[in-house]
Amino acid sequence: MSEQKKITKICLLAGKIMLQSGAETYRVEDTMLRIAATFGVESAQSHATPTGIMFSMGETEPTNFVRIITRSTDLHKVTQVNSVSRNIAKGQLTVDEAHEQLHTIELEKHAYPIYLQIIAAALASGCFTIMFQGQWQDFMPAFIVGALGFSASVLFQQMVEIRFFAELLASFIIGLCAYLFIYIGIGIELDKIIIGSVMPLVPGLLITNAVRDLMAGHLVSGLSKGAEAFLTAFAIGAGVAVIFLII
Repeated sequence: MSEQKKITKICLLAGKIMLQSGAETYRVEDTMLRIAATFGVESAQSHATPTGIMFSMGETEPTNFVRIITRSTDLHKVTQVNSVSRNIAKGQLTVDEAHEQLHTIELEKHAYPIYLQIIAAALASGCFTIMFQGQWQDFMPAFIVGALGFSASVLFQQMVEIRFFAELLASFIIGLCAYLFIYIGIGIELDKIIIGSVMPLVPGLLITNAVRDLMAGHLVSGLSKGAEAFLTAFAIGAGVAVIFLII
């Protein structure tokens, strides 16, 4: 493999890992260009969107494309790629060493076990309920409802490929369980329990990245991420609204 192809492969791999792990598109483009410049490619061109990356060694050179199908939140991987990029800029890594490290990062799985994620979501739900001025009697119902809602979200995402429907069904379960707790006399404020329980489903990082991309001038990426965040918020609201319409 020629040196230029190796550099192209490194840049695309770094951008792919970052974009799949929840990094902003402007950060992805900047990292790719910095890596290319360090290896002597000053006229490299990169363009990233939430669903794909285009990279070229120069304005008149062939363009390479990588499709991004799945996206998640793994900021540890983003930090690792940034660290590799800094080491490349310092001249501490060769092309082959950089590719080996990036390939290792791509294969690593840093996600916590599902049971631990559910416990964290449950604790967050209870704490958010108190933070939104709920009563302490609502902490345990929010704890349980938050765990059930997050578990349902994980389960439905494995069953249904469309994330919108998974979040819609999960928020429906949250609203139903919260109402049942109030109905049997466990819990005081229905709205506070529901608000706290849906917080683990809220796309906070997606909204933040959308705003940052818009501020950085990446209008296409910013608007697309904003639309994705809006759909998630709409799914959560619609699922809860169905319960209020029924009761």
